[in-house]
Parts: sequence; C-alpha cells; structure tokens
Amino acid sequence: MAAFVAKQMMGSQLKAVKGQLPGAGGGDDDGDKEKEEEAERERLEAIAEAEERRKEKHRKMEEEREQLRQGIRDKYNIKKKVVEEAAMPAEPDNPLMRKKKTPEELAREAELADQDEFTKLKNSLETQVNEIKQQIEGKCVLQ
Repeated sequence: MAAFVAKQMMGSQLKAVKGQLPGAGGGDDDGDKEKEEEAERERLEAIAEAEERRKEKHRKMEEEREQLRQGIRDKYNIKKKVVEEAAMPAEPDNPLMRKKKTPEELAREAELADQDEFTKLKNSLETQVNEIKQQIEGKCVLQ
C-alpha cells in the first residue's frame, strides 16, 4: 500500500515538473495564456482599487486634520493664512519650458516697440525745436 501511495505521489510530481518545462504542456498554452491575461487584469484592477482606497483614506485624514486646525483657529482667534502663488518669473530657468506667446501678444509687443521708436523720434524732435526756439529768442529782442 505504501508503494502505491509513493508511486502516485511520484507521478503527480512528475506531471508538475513536465508542466513547467517549455513545450511539454501538451497543448494547453492557449488556456494558460488566457488565464495569465485574466490574472493580470485582476491584479491591475486590485492595484487600482487599492490606490483609490488609499487616496480616499488620505483625503478623509486631511479633512479631519483641517477640522482640528479650524477648531484651534476658532479657539485662539487665528485667521487662516491665504497662500498666494508666487508671481511667475519673467524668464524661466529653462527657455525651452517658457510659455509660448500668442499672435496677439506678439503683435502687441511689436506695436509697443514701434511706439517706443516713434516716442524717441518725437522727443528728439521736440528737444531740437526747443533748442532752436531758445536760440532765436536769444537773438531776437522784442522792443
């Protein structure tokens, strides 16, 4: 009887080893692939569900903390600090990451540059006219 049991155990172990060898499965590869794909889908679903539960847990914890903080603020008459976002730097460290300008912004900048050139020309002309005017007034004396 013990020999029979030992023979059966050895046979089942041999089948398990043969099933692990490549190409020795006996045609159940399609079924195995489907089972593996199903197991992978279930694993990914479980991971997503666990992540969702973790996020919900942390959201609730933060909500409780904020209630405690608010209770302390109310007790000691402390106003909640409003965090203001820092102004965006004019030129980011990485020029490749800067915000692209719209055509309207580019046109506006070009217009301002043109106005600057005209303003410079206008100012220089005004100063020259004033200088000439002073020279003429200096030479002409009204009686």
